[in-house]
Amino acid sequence: MCMLNLLFQIRAGYKYLKSFLKTDWTIKDYPLRFRHFKTAGQHDGNSRLKPFPWSAQIINWWQMHGSGETKEAAFADLKARFQIAKEQKGSLPRPGTGLPIEFSSTDQISLHWNIAEDFFNRVLDKNYHDCWISDESSLWDFHHHESNDHLNKKVWECYRVDISDIEDGNLVKIFQRIEDR
Repeated sequence: MCMLNLLFQIRAGYKYLKSFLKTDWTIKDYPLRFRHFKTAGQHDGNSRLKPFPWSAQIINWWQMHGSGETKEAAFADLKARFQIAKEQKGSLPRPGTGLPIEFSSTDQISLHWNIAEDFFNRVLDKNYHDCWISDESSLWDFHHHESNDHLNKKVWECYRVDISDIEDGNLVKIFQRIEDR
């Protein structure tokens, strides 16, 4: 494993040095890593989460990745995500470097910590303090079912609050609704 990391860093160093020859970088200017997962094709059909057998990542910029049924599809997904990032951010990290991992804000969720503790225990059967929750966290993060109906029902039973119209399952919205009841 150590040798593999060394090879990745050599590839990243090469792309880094080469990046000084131009200023407008494309996906081909970045060091890439492709991975094939042998167990990914084993999908039982009972989950909305389907594993993909291929992934493509930019070395040292691990947040930038793509996945697909084939190596080519994973690269196409990565390329599309790369283009979106380029359009949204305007500037990209120099090839061979990367961006630090950014965590979503927790400002809103922390305002509801008392409800969150109870909710996690009663609805999700989890300890709130054992999870990392952000303002973007959702019911969808805690199950693999096709809908949130089973959790919507549990919220109704525990709090007598209907959250079925909160389709994105955002926990901040749910906690606010429980608080407002």
